[in-house]
Amino acid sequence: MPWLTDAWSRLAERWLSGRLPHAILLEGPDGIGKSVFARELAQRLVCEGAGEAIQACGHCKQCELVAAGTHPDIRTYQPEDSKVIKVDQVRALGEFAVASPQVAHHKVIILDSADQLNINAANALLKTLEEPNRDVTLILLQQSGRPLLPTIRSRCQSVLLAGPTLEQAQAWLGTQAALEESPADAETQARALRLASGAPIRALAFLAQGHVEAVDQCLENFRQFLKSKLPPEDAARPFVKLGLETTLGLMERWAADLARISVGGAPENPEVADILGYLTRQNPPHRAHGILAHIAEVRAGLTYNLNAELETERLLLHWLDLMPRRRAG
Repeated sequence: MPWLTDAWSRLAERWLSGRLPHAILLEGPDGIGKSVFARELAQRLVCEGAGEAIQACGHCKQCELVAAGTHPDIRTYQPEDSKVIKVDQVRALGEFAVASPQVAHHKVIILDSADQLNINAANALLKTLEEPNRDVTLILLQQSGRPLLPTIRSRCQSVLLAGPTLEQAQAWLGTQAALEESPADAETQARALRLASGAPIRALAFLAQGHVEAVDQCLENFRQFLKSKLPPEDAARPFVKLGLETTLGLMERWAADLARISVGGAPENPEVADILGYLTRQNPPHRAHGILAHIAEVRAGLTYNLNAELETERLLLHWLDLMPRRRAG
């Protein structure tokens, strides 16, 4: 992942010179490799065979344990049965942090989706951050773009991971997609990358999951619904299969294109440009921002286990409000 090499080199050099902070916050767009970066960094921190190299050796005892997923001195904590990291998980993290390393000279804690800490968990984490052990490194990942508590952020060294250029993303995705038994064609790859907002790892997952085809079904239902040929519950079905968070992202892209077209701009999603163009001719520009505001409201409530089918139907009805016959009726 060539877009991550500069950040990797800087952190590895700090580690080799004994200047690595005890808590690192990895920030950057979703789907560019933050989790992979964190795992590779954890492996380098416990590796015993790399010497002065910036990469882990890959063959020492520590690296073999990492490869097997059984290294006892590396722990990852992330949301499990809910969309938040709970206080019990952070208490377990704290107990691990103060224990002695078992097989390595160093311990690494990866806190994936640190922006999903609930308030009690965040307060519990502060103690570990305020009283760091010299043989422990915490790697926090900000995954969803939600704000991290200032008390947490201020105790971490922020490392911004830049996303790839379009050319880098296309080249990487093309190489990875070619390794599949039935590689997607260039047009499907380009659409997956566009749906992933240029994040190549997410785009690769989209190709593996048939996400582009699923979005096409959503779009077809969307068209039929706006023509009053499908009831809301039927129109919502493919969106519900995508998941509410993914649906919000998809409709956000469409609403952003609606706003762009309404002021003479070009849409980023040409497959939906015709229907959005029609809607812009029927509505003032501010209507697009009303949909975006509703999407933001739903996204803010994601941690409360919203009913995906109900929320999707409500979103579809907001779109239907833009049709002229709906307003006239």
